[in-house]
Amino acid sequence: MSSDSPPAVHAEHLVKTYGDQRALDDFTLSVPAGSIHGLLGPNGAGKTTAVHVFTTLTSLTGRDAGTAHVAGTDVRDAAAVRARIGLVGQYAAVDEVLGGRENLVMFARLLGLRRHDARRRADELLGQFSLTDAGDRPVAGYSGGMRRRLDIAVALIRHPEVLFLDEPTTGLDPRGRTDVWEAVRQAAHTGTTVLLTTQYLEEADRLADRVSIMASGRVIAEGTPADLKRRHGGDRVDVTFAPDVTRTQVTDVLPAGPAGTALSVTESPDGLHASMPAPGGTGTMVDILRRLDAAALTPTDIALRRPTLDDVFLSVTDPSPKENR
Repeated sequence: MSSDSPPAVHAEHLVKTYGDQRALDDFTLSVPAGSIHGLLGPNGAGKTTAVHVFTTLTSLTGRDAGTAHVAGTDVRDAAAVRARIGLVGQYAAVDEVLGGRENLVMFARLLGLRRHDARRRADELLGQFSLTDAGDRPVAGYSGGMRRRLDIAVALIRHPEVLFLDEPTTGLDPRGRTDVWEAVRQAAHTGTTVLLTTQYLEEADRLADRVSIMASGRVIAEGTPADLKRRHGGDRVDVTFAPDVTRTQVTDVLPAGPAGTALSVTESPDGLHASMPAPGGTGTMVDILRRLDAAALTPTDIALRRPTLDDVFLSVTDPSPKENR
């Protein structure tokens, strides 16, 4: 993809209102063509509204403001946008009585493909998503992950320029989620741009080239997963002590850290758990071990924990006021 290529999905200062409520409020987003982009946020942040605007399921009215384009087409031209996209919602939309191949052929015919072309495309997609052996079995007998892979295959029948996935692994077990992740990678491998909304932070970390985090209808943080973790996370050392160790013993020995990143100590029936910033990484952990040894405190467990997208998410969506957020 050329750096000069226009974005596959683009919104600028988008406002979408429902009565007196702004579901999107100065929402701005740019997704490079050929990438996988994660759109995250708490419930009610506006993720699904954004997807519905991009996919023309929700139209912009005279009360709304800003612009939104998909594959270079204004979303107000619904027919033109729909011809360029695929959409997978939160629940599988395939026919459970039919087999996987029959589903693909049926949808391909509904989309205007000739019978021969529909069968050929169905076979291609069954192979691409490792469903060939199950292609003639009724979908009712598929696992959740297989159904979602078939759903994604249906969305790719017309080789869409952009594929929208709205929480595609909701309700799936870990095996099913892993299967869907591989299906998403397969879709992106063919050159399709993917915009993914998800509640699973690990999912975005595994799949997305870039991530945007939403709150109150707008993007409040954006970057690669690694960049976001570096900016909003930070290494921490977690230490667990036996039940006979007191809070005072722990707080007298362990470093409090810089302002705003104080030592955290919690109690449980299994003992105290202490967590503190580790700006020096392994060096900080070595220093903590030395402090504990000097105080004759032996932990039952100690670990250096790298930041995750969960940490980033909790940091940027924390409703308490912070400076320089």
